[in-house]
Amino acid sequence: MMNWNSNKSAIVIGTMALLFASASAQAATVVRPDIKANYLDRNPLATIRPNTIESGPFTESRLNPVPGTPGSPVGISFEGISQYDNAALGRNSIPPDTNGAVGLNQYFEVSNGSYAVFNKNTGAKLALISDVAFWAAAGQVGASGDSRVLYNADAKRWVVVSFGGNVKDLQIAVSDTDNALGPWKSTKFEGYAGLGFGATADYPTLSLDKNAVLIGTNNFAPASAGGANRFRGTTLNVIPINSIFNALAPTTNGINQLVTTLTNTSNDSGFAIQGVNSSTARTSSLVVANSLFFNDDVAYLVNGLTPNSATGATQTGSTYLNQTAYQDAGKARQPSPNVANRRIIDALDQRISSSVYEANGRIYLVQTVDSSLDSLDEARVRYTVLDSNTFAILDEGDIGSAGYDYFQGSIAVNKSGQVVIGYNRSGAGADGKISFFAQTFKTSATGKLVSVSGELFLKESLTDDYHNGSLAGQNAAGRQRWGDYSQVSIDPSQWNGFYVIGQFAREFNNAAGGHPGGSGGSRWGTWIASVNAGAVPEPATWAMMIAGFGLVGGAMRRRRTTVAFQTA
Repeated sequence: MMNWNSNKSAIVIGTMALLFASASAQAATVVRPDIKANYLDRNPLATIRPNTIESGPFTESRLNPVPGTPGSPVGISFEGISQYDNAALGRNSIPPDTNGAVGLNQYFEVSNGSYAVFNKNTGAKLALISDVAFWAAAGQVGASGDSRVLYNADAKRWVVVSFGGNVKDLQIAVSDTDNALGPWKSTKFEGYAGLGFGATADYPTLSLDKNAVLIGTNNFAPASAGGANRFRGTTLNVIPINSIFNALAPTTNGINQLVTTLTNTSNDSGFAIQGVNSSTARTSSLVVANSLFFNDDVAYLVNGLTPNSATGATQTGSTYLNQTAYQDAGKARQPSPNVANRRIIDALDQRISSSVYEANGRIYLVQTVDSSLDSLDEARVRYTVLDSNTFAILDEGDIGSAGYDYFQGSIAVNKSGQVVIGYNRSGAGADGKISFFAQTFKTSATGKLVSVSGELFLKESLTDDYHNGSLAGQNAAGRQRWGDYSQVSIDPSQWNGFYVIGQFAREFNNAAGGHPGGSGGSRWGTWIASVNAGAVPEPATWAMMIAGFGLVGGAMRRRRTTVAFQTA
């Protein structure tokens, strides 16, 4: 008999009741609670492609790289892709889906609309190409966004995943060498067939370990042609690592697609499934995700893996982490000169939106939440450290302070247990501009994160009135898209080096902003910064530290529960 944890009272089961088997069977089955409305009813977060960005001449206004400051953990930082770059390529998109990774000599960024390669030491832009052109050169037709990229330090090669020309398909490209400028080769497979109409293998994630490449998707489809898209379940695509990184071209030989449908009454594989990046040799892959039913995360294993095959892969039951209580953060504040505390920035939801890492027997992850342990209706970046073997929480805490919203966090950890977390922050009054920050930590012997740097300022937005979906001087129309993710990656050439990428708001697209004939909205930009996790800043820089940062105690712990896994 499956028992849902009755202590998870944040979800109201409502009129759902127990469905009992026949008396002769003398068994009962508990029907799962309803899936959280924000997941069940949320249509795929489609990339918006606005009309041309301006009717007048295009004026590039690329920001100059900023050299590192002696004594600071922050090294070279520079602008990545901007919405103006994409518009010039005819690929104007909202939001950017900010993602990138560092290699031996380069930084490779992917966005909704274009990809770019930079010299990681100087910030010089070596190449900018539309996503469609990139995939055409790699052997595919079309691209529809939601790209992610990682650098495989073992193979010394890059891997990129994105939608194909049809959003039910996923395509994977791998570089021939460690040079992101190419050449590249690719393969494509169907991520979700749907019900025959308009399927979307939404929000593809990406992770690498010693055995497999893992790609998770949230599956959406209408029940009939022209109908509304509805959440239909998830897929975890498990592909042998040697099928992707081989001497010829990537393939999906040996792939195993672990599918969870909504008919599974006892399964909680989670939403936005994230495989765990790991360099630890093991016969299983680690997986985490946000619960489909509760304000909590789940973790589980994929067993039966080898570097050459995933055909025998099976998923274990999901373990609830029993995190300190939280709820969705909702929209983030972005005050303007005329409106205080207005909420227009879509901070997404509690899903784990960035990569997850494992090192030294511990798993590290972050997500955006609103802690229900305080009376503040504000977004926080929640970090969680788990034991890789038991999934027990070793540490958790919220990055944030009163008067500010913190969102779109990302994390990475190296073999020494050094950690870098990047995130956006918006706040009240004159400090309302959305800015990009990072913090560095070390891991204690018991798995606790110990702050090393305090808050590191990386980039301030150029406007305090980000409108991307409505125009300057107008009320914000609908949600102003941000994210949907950021990324921290480990520098393979420097043991304590990390690179962080996040979003900021660019100048208004009008004459005053240097864009004659522009339509009047502000636009997104991305910012890349190198961070030395082993450096300790001078005492004066500690004034930037967040006053409210701290652990979110162990109160309101709930009994750990394991959920049996079913696939269909």
